[in-house]
Amino acid sequence: MARGRGGDDRERQEVELIDRLVSVNRVAKVVKGGRRFSFSALVVVGDGKGRVGFGTGKAREVPEAVRKATEDAKRNMMRVPLRQGRTLHHDVHGHFGSGRVILRSAPPGTGIIAGGPMRAVFEALGVQDVVCKSLGSSNPHNMIRATFDALSKCVSPRMVAAKRGKRVSEIVGRRQMVEARE
Repeated sequence: MARGRGGDDRERQEVELIDRLVSVNRVAKVVKGGRRFSFSALVVVGDGKGRVGFGTGKAREVPEAVRKATEDAKRNMMRVPLRQGRTLHHDVHGHFGSGRVILRSAPPGTGIIAGGPMRAVFEALGVQDVVCKSLGSSNPHNMIRATFDALSKCVSPRMVAAKRGKRVSEIVGRRQMVEARE
């Protein structure tokens, strides 16, 4: 059976993806005969090079719920600009519901300093150095959504320069002057 190029690219893309199971929750539905149990799963998927997504799935069996969540995560991936491929360009805050997070860029060698659900996001994203703090809700769903809210606010100097109509060197030059003062 002959395959087109699209099939090969899709297989290669799926092999490169890193998926992390963040949480599995047993959900009970009360019916006339008693309780019906099902499972909901929260999964984070990334390529380790700046693309990441999360998804949820619900099914009667855990593996099926995880599969559904993984498919949902692959459909909802976003690109995050990384500084030197290892950390964020700047500090950023995010929130969702009562969950609030603070993400800070870090010098080389720091590692991923983050709580459970946020750690999964950064491992899948490919970030090596970051410092995070979770404030408010410790619910994994709220923490993941707050983290993605913060990541959606991340911009690179190139994006800022394009928006302002300036050169990248002007934007980065200011950052270096601020770092030198501190």
